Amino acid sequence: MSDLRKNYTGIYSLMLTPYKEDKTVDYTTYEEYTHWQVSQGVEHLFAVCGSSEMAQLTLDERLKLASLTVKNKGNTTVVATANMEWGFDAQVEEVKKMSDTGVDGLVFTTKGMGDRPDELVEYIGKLCEYTSLPVFMYEFPGLKPHLISGDTYGRLVRECGIYGIKDTTCTVPGIKEKIDQKGESCVIQANMPFLFEAFKMGSRGVMATPTTCGGAFFTRFFDAFMKGDMALAEQRFNEITLLDNCIDSGFNNSAKYLVQLQGIKGMRPINRADTPLSSARMESIKSFYNWCVQNGLMK
Repeated sequence: MSDLRKNYTGIYSLMLTPYKEDKTVDYTTYEEYTHWQVSQGVEHLFAVCGSSEMAQLTLDERLKLASLTVKNKGNTTVVATANMEWGFDAQVEEVKKMSDTGVDGLVFTTKGMGDRPDELVEYIGKLCEYTSLPVFMYEFPGLKPHLISGDTYGRLVRECGIYGIKDTTCTVPGIKEKIDQKGESCVIQANMPFLFEAFKMGSRGVMATPTTCGGAFFTRFFDAFMKGDMALAEQRFNEITLLDNCIDSGFNNSAKYLVQLQGIKGMRPINRADTPLSSARMESIKSFYNWCVQNGLMK
């Protein structure tokens, strides 16, 4: 098994939440999907994230999904968001319960304090006291203002022992600010257009929406980059860009449909936000999938 304290760079595949027709969680399909994600060759799984629709899930649902991810994680490690409840005392209990699921690390959102650095650092420091697990930060767009400065991130690393951050600034200056302050931590990318450039600047991780349905694309990119084959890494980056464009409209149902095409039949393209895919979008995604199969990028 991988030790997250020593190996916290690499690809963190985000986990989708499958639903039955009545929009209750389909836990059987989730376990099948987790096995499929592991088969993509990624190092880590990110359960209970934005792509999982964590804001639409109850605490019990989030804890069960995390537990099932741990149960089926294979040789990967698992991280999960652990501060979605409202009120600090409720979050403390959430941290304890999520830690008890067996996850290898916790993820804390900036909880709408992106523009209040002193308050954020104090808050994260206090929350970290209730777990012995590695902690990562997440600029979760669902709780605004969510973006933090490089200086604030540096303080979180130095004062709170943060291992990394899912950066969602989606700008080169914003990414570079954090890389300049990262110390021994890992700046983990959510933005695909600047992925290659961010890796050249020193980023060494990915937590991005296309990992929900194409983790192997990222392992191929990461392997090529780390071997120093920049021509191949650029090719792999271009393939990731195509995947990103394919699922951009209608996410996360677009990703769910692409997973279904790859063999996880129970992954219905439905979510609790009621954003159905049109027949035209589904046909477009199917066309992309067929192209990937023809070119050896998907099975």
